[in-house]
Amino acid sequence: MSRKPKKGYFVKGHFVAEGSELDLELKAELKGTWDSSRTDMKRESDALQKLGEDLLGLRSDLLARLQLSDKLLDALAEARRITNFEGKRRQMQYIGKIMRKLEESQVAAIHAAMDEQRNGSPTEKLSVLQAEQWRERLLAEDGALAEWLDSFPDTDSQQIRALIRQARKDSQAAAAAAPAVAEGETPAPRKTSRAYRELFALLRAQISGNSAQPGADAADEDEDEEDA
Repeated sequence: MSRKPKKGYFVKGHFVAEGSELDLELKAELKGTWDSSRTDMKRESDALQKLGEDLLGLRSDLLARLQLSDKLLDALAEARRITNFEGKRRQMQYIGKIMRKLEESQVAAIHAAMDEQRNGSPTEKLSVLQAEQWRERLLAEDGALAEWLDSFPDTDSQQIRALIRQARKDSQAAAAAAPAVAEGETPAPRKTSRAYRELFALLRAQISGNSAQPGADAADEDEDEEDA
């Protein structure tokens, strides 16, 4: 009497009987791979939907630079209009669905735009650093003003002189009013004066080659210091 053939399958030319130890290992491995893939896909989908939410707060100039499809731009505009929680949630799911169809290069460009909005472009970062360095020199060295005016002749000389003079006075007054610090203690940071911030804004505007009003950048710097 012939034996009843075992149920099974072949893997790379080798027979694997159902219920065997090898069969269980292979099925566990296959299930784990599938579960892992599904988890990865869900994680990627959630990340793209979150990126779509971030697009709602992206500056208009950066958003225009991305050249997104009208379909996505219309969906974003609709999401900004919706105030109902459930309606907003469904709209963001729709935006996430559109986001999943973007090319990798488009997703990378969106991430770059978000980073630029948070941290500034390389050019902006450089202008900030240069303005800070010049401000410290102008406040510490009397001869630095002549160098500055030689490099940036369009600067209002009366305005920059007045700001330097006032910033120095404010710094001296703040130092005199600061409480004594015991040995080993770290002194509390002093709030900078308006003249100090406006001097920075003037310098940055000249370095950047624009005619922005100093007060605007000074307010921005003040906000950054308060957040620090």
